[in-house]
Amino acid sequence: MPVGRPVKYKTPKEMQRIIDLYFIACKVHQTGDVDLLNGLSDEDLLIVNDVECTHPTVTGLALALDLTRQGLIEYSGKSKFSDTVKKAKARVEGYIEQRLYHNNAAGCIFNLKNNFGWRDKQDLEHFGPDGGPIEHFHTVELTSPEYDEESESSDTTQTDSCIY
Repeated sequence: MPVGRPVKYKTPKEMQRIIDLYFIACKVHQTGDVDLLNGLSDEDLLIVNDVECTHPTVTGLALALDLTRQGLIEYSGKSKFSDTVKKAKARVEGYIEQRLYHNNAAGCIFNLKNNFGWRDKQDLEHFGPDGGPIEHFHTVELTSPEYDEESESSDTTQTDSCIY
């Protein structure tokens, strides 16, 4: 006897139908173009009507599928559903990337880092010119107490320079 809760989606095609409806709903919310709803069944219209997201998000996608974010991640780990979930998340990611060209990019950057593995990258050079060693010059001047400012004698001043 199987253990655990029953799977919500038996086939990727069944899941893909809801995913497509989710993106249609988001588009209708963004544009107000209700003509996008033409040809949908009453059942499909109920699903679209439940979507509250104006902008596609991973959480919004999971909710449209009647899953949690974790549930969506678990479906992506099933070989049968892996491509379906990856493509849906790629659509969300693509939308978010497009939003980077608008005013408030910080939220988009946060989303891309936390949901899609994006990261800041910084390259640091730990070598000198042409790949050589880093040169640090340190000069120490030792002056004797009898040093006369008027006569700068090399006998009383010692200079030491080192390359580290």
